Amino acid sequence: MAKSNEKKRDFFWLSYSDLMTSLFFVMLVLFVLVYTMQNKLISDLGEKGRELDRIKEIEKTINNIDTTYFKYDKVNKKHILNMHFLFPSGSYNISQIYPDKRVDLIKAGKVIKELILKYPVEDNIKYLIVVEGQASKDGWKGNEDLSFHRAQSLTWLWKLNNIGLDKLQNCEIIIAGSGEKGIPRTKPDIKTANQRFLITIVPKIGQMKK
Repeated sequence: MAKSNEKKRDFFWLSYSDLMTSLFFVMLVLFVLVYTMQNKLISDLGEKGRELDRIKEIEKTINNIDTTYFKYDKVNKKHILNMHFLFPSGSYNISQIYPDKRVDLIKAGKVIKELILKYPVEDNIKYLIVVEGQASKDGWKGNEDLSFHRAQSLTWLWKLNNIGLDKLQNCEIIIAGSGEKGIPRTKPDIKTANQRFLITIVPKIGQMKK
């Protein structure tokens, strides 16, 4: 009987030892797993923080773009081309109507291009640029399409003068026309107030599929 009890005790301690060893191994695996995940999370957060700081740096550069050609609207985060236009109703070819503004329009395009080229492609900095045309409330029924064609005319002028933003590796350009709508709009909305171009420059880090 004594030997039987002794065997039971030996079996109990052996089983207990195996259980503790297994628990220790499980805890060790969990510790390594948590430690690895924690380090990865810290690394990811650090990378995101650096990306955010870079975006803020680029946005600051964008917001301070040459005021000779652009006026920045802080509320709507858009650049207003700092030129006045008075298109005849139904017209949109900016080169034909405003040959005197051609030089300044080309310089404005170069300012945007130089900004994009400031950061090398290897830095993985991408830009989304929206060239938006606006129209005044002059009674013309096709102002929405007209404002689009005016924006398109501006980008054509840039292309013809070696400022093809859409050809840059780190840039995607969108042409838009908001007609008599869109924001911002100058008040009072008189005939010449809103015949203008708005440029939205959005920096991002990562891939941009075309």
